[in-house]
Amino acid sequence: MHVAAEGGAAVSGKAIRSMISVAAPKIAGAPNPSGGGYRFSREEIDQVIAEWEDLHASLTDDYQRAQDMALVQPPGAEPASQDFTAYANPSGRAFMEATQKMMEYVQQYIEALRNARDGITAREDQSQEDINKVGSGVMEV
Repeated sequence: MHVAAEGGAAVSGKAIRSMISVAAPKIAGAPNPSGGGYRFSREEIDQVIAEWEDLHASLTDDYQRAQDMALVQPPGAEPASQDFTAYANPSGRAFMEATQKMMEYVQQYIEALRNARDGITAREDQSQEDINKVGSGVMEV
């Protein structure tokens, strides 16, 4: 069996079986994902995980900056400084909350990718063991 893959190349049935499918993770309070997802080859998944881990690190940096934004102190005791902090701090807190939610989503997706990768590896190992058991009683001619 051959099917068209991304870019128009043909992929054999064996390659399709070795693809790893990952659905979007569920987020508390959000609607369920639409049932879509992604398919990665065994060779691609570790790179995809690394990219998501880089994104998580970047979001962690953003979260630290957001904390600074949420804790702005007025430089002086005049009304302009007081007004500025009255608006800056809630904005910083909103940025912190949004960044925290993105970090949680990214972490859940990283875990889903790892679970998919590790599950495929375990199933392949079990299949190989089963084949070895069945094949061990066959005589070569």
